[in-house]
Amino acid sequence: MRAPRRSGTLAEARSTTRRVARTFALACRLLPGEVRDDVYLLYLAFRTLDDLVDDGAPGAAGRIEAVEAWARGAAPRSREAEILDGLARRRPLPMHAILDFCAGMHDDLERRPIETEAELDRYCYRVAGTVGLVMLSVLGSRRAGAEAHAASLGMAMQRTNILRDIDEDHSAGRAYLARETLNRFGTPAPGLRAELLEDQIARADALYDHGVAGIPALLHGRRAVAAAAGMYREILRQIERDGYGREPGRAVVPRGRKVVVAARHAARA
Repeated sequence: MRAPRRSGTLAEARSTTRRVARTFALACRLLPGEVRDDVYLLYLAFRTLDDLVDDGAPGAAGRIEAVEAWARGAAPRSREAEILDGLARRRPLPMHAILDFCAGMHDDLERRPIETEAELDRYCYRVAGTVGLVMLSVLGSRRAGAEAHAASLGMAMQRTNILRDIDEDHSAGRAYLARETLNRFGTPAPGLRAELLEDQIARADALYDHGVAGIPALLHGRRAVAAAAGMYREILRQIERDGYGREPGRAVVPRGRKVVVAARHAARA
């Protein structure tokens, strides 16, 4: 019974990645076969928890707690915990990172306010830097200290998401920018946020610089990670090309440009 069950979950993981994470899915095509399916499964587990939290699903807290209990040594009692348990039988997953990810999900559930840039960095680490650490455990590294680079890359991508979704989050009553930063630069309204976005883009770029410095030491997936980093970072460049949020809405990188950027960064890797 376990083989068909895993096969069904894997098929869902592949289709979910391709449906809801097109940029990430494009990069995943460059992953070597021996790790690609595990990356899809990781994405499904983390994405499911994130969606439950974003949607305010009644069972979200219980599903997070099930993963926390598993990471502390209990038997898996949710689908996400079962997926991670299967991966942990093949890879040395960092349980501290998974627990930190769950802490970030609790932060979102509780709508915990972000007062300072340090608190925003902590939030970005919890919800995305941790994913970088778990991904590193799958891809492997030949260099000591690789964890810091992996965490920085995840945090850079999360800061990019925040800037890309600034209007959508505001409409939903969510605030992911630090209050101290808003107090300094003022409203994030369209046409009035150029200085704010310049400051936040510079912070994200610094994290990308540190994150991509660790890519050459990866044992697997260097081209894929470089492509993903390049495509995500291009969102920042698109925000700049669009006039730093002069108009409302998401900054969208055309697919053709994504492919070119991905190819260029993959070739360098």
